[in-house]
Amino acid sequence: MSGNIELLNTTLAAAKAADRAALIAYLPAGFPTVDGGIEAVKAVVAGGADIVEVGLPHSDPVLDGAVIQTADDIALRGGVRIADVMRTVREAHEATGVPILVMTYWNPIDRYGVERFTAELAEAGGAGCILPDLPVQESALWREHAEKHGLATVFVVAPSSQDARLATITAAGSGFVYAASLMGVTGTRASVGAQAQELVGRTRATTDLPVCVGLGVSNAAQAAEVAGFADGVIVGSAFVKAMLDAPDEAVGLAAVRSLAGELAEGVRKR
Repeated sequence: MSGNIELLNTTLAAAKAADRAALIAYLPAGFPTVDGGIEAVKAVVAGGADIVEVGLPHSDPVLDGAVIQTADDIALRGGVRIADVMRTVREAHEATGVPILVMTYWNPIDRYGVERFTAELAEAGGAGCILPDLPVQESALWREHAEKHGLATVFVVAPSSQDARLATITAAGSGFVYAASLMGVTGTRASVGAQAQELVGRTRATTDLPVCVGLGVSNAAQAAEVAGFADGVIVGSAFVKAMLDAPDEAVGLAAVRSLAGELAEGVRKR
């Protein structure tokens, strides 16, 4: 069975044709529970998210700040497994019809087996993977299997990436390029900063892939700002924090749906 890279491509193209950026939401699988995580994905899509990244909880999430680390810890203590991540992708995609990617560090895939992981993700209807710590020069095996199964390979670029390095990364990727808006970990910020716009410009000089910006966006004004220069706006910590701060799951789901609505309005006001 082939994965949904084409759905991802057409979703991003449709947002561009509508003269807006795509809203990409991140939520960890298994948080607050596996069922609750699936409902959270449905809620952000109902609010207006175009694409969803499902995080594979990890014990040492080097790109993630305190908010997502807390959610990952809750998921891991709850016993979440890769099978639960695949179930989250499957049920969320079946319920919403939007592209669902998995964001994961490399070690769980390496231990699980690349062929097994890509085959199962494609069978679940996944659109691809975001791999923040997989070096491009060591990615040939992953890319071979991802391409075979119709999955996007999304690499992360940072403000520190030199132009030659950007060209190497973007040439190897597919789906879109994840541009980290700043040096540091995930989390909400008061300002996204000019670094992100410069990085998007330098990245676009190397590729025709859409360039989507993450790290720091938490409100409609910031979403509108980033949407002015990026093809997609990625929001994670703000959604996770809304769930963490809620007194119960129902309130949390309402909060993430509402936040998605505000952000979706923001990306349309660029």
